[in-house]
Amino acid sequence: MQKTQSFTIKPEEREWFVVSAGEAPLGRLAARIAAILRGKHRPTFTRHLDGGDFVIVTDAEKIRLTGKKPVQKMYYRHSGWPGHLRAEEYRHFIARRPQAVIMKAVRGMLPHNRLGAVMLKRLRVYKGSEHPHEAQQAKPLP
Repeated sequence: MQKTQSFTIKPEEREWFVVSAGEAPLGRLAARIAAILRGKHRPTFTRHLDGGDFVIVTDAEKIRLTGKKPVQKMYYRHSGWPGHLRAEEYRHFIARRPQAVIMKAVRGMLPHNRLGAVMLKRLRVYKGSEHPHEAQQAKPLP
């Protein structure tokens, strides 16, 4: 009888990638970032283990949506109290908190468990083109 071999990734050095969100569609950029955070770009990808890298996103305020989505897309939050559902249009939300738009999009594409929460901590989003991670020598996202 032949048994199945189990495979476990070995701890690797995590890389840092930097990407500019300028004029990129939100969904396409978020999907690419989520794949890097999960480690899907590595040959040692294992879905139940954390083998992803760090991602730095700059120019968050320049992200774009296509069609009528800037007017139609809504962001909701609820306090838990009756009648306290708050809704905000995308165009107002990005003017107020551009980093949160990218964080929410990427969070929705990661696993919805503790592993996804750990992966999300490796995402850094900044409003302008400057970031404080020069020492990590981040490579441009391929």
